Amino acid sequence: MTHLDPATRTFLADLKTNNNREWFQDNKPRYDDARADIESFIAALLAKIETFDPAVAGLDPRKCVFRIHRDTRFSTDKTPYKTNLGAHMLMGGSKSVHERAGYYIQVEPDNCFLAGGAHQPPGKWMGEIRRHIDANAASLRKILKSKAFRDTFGEIEGQTLKTAPKGYPKDHPDIDLLRYKSFLAVHQMPDDTVFAKDLLKHATGVFKKLKPFDDFLNGATGA
Repeated sequence: MTHLDPATRTFLADLKTNNNREWFQDNKPRYDDARADIESFIAALLAKIETFDPAVAGLDPRKCVFRIHRDTRFSTDKTPYKTNLGAHMLMGGSKSVHERAGYYIQVEPDNCFLAGGAHQPPGKWMGEIRRHIDANAASLRKILKSKAFRDTFGEIEGQTLKTAPKGYPKDHPDIDLLRYKSFLAVHQMPDDTVFAKDLLKHATGVFKKLKPFDDFLNGATGA
């Protein structure tokens, strides 16, 4: 599958305005079709990513796609379903999502993007990333300043600390990088790009340019 079916976009748009269990059950076959659509695309995308990152070899596309049900236990928003379909592709699958950078795609009307990096890494991984930056900041800056990264992702994204992280002085020469709480590279896409017939080619090119950034973050753990 080289692209996604426009029916998937229509389903997600309808879900956004009918986010309740009764509507979802009545439209369950449409959801099943949409999920099958993205799983088929992810299978094709994994094959392409594997050509430059063998670490994704053997991943099950079905296990890369996130469930659509929301966890509302600790949220004031009690709508039961996500209004997007997302998939995260990385070595080790979902069990590695909090310890390794990978390749992420989100499909949602008016909010589609490709991304990678470390989203709110837990303490152990965060500590390793910061130590890696402390010792190798020049390598990360080279990646972030490269034309491929700037043209595709712009600048690194993520919330930052208001002060220096514990163990680092406020006047550290790389404090601007050390203060990040997430290290994200995000490539926004208009819906027309996501549902165009060359999406597979486009996503493959974006993720190939993402790999050096992911490799730096994964290098923090020696992965």
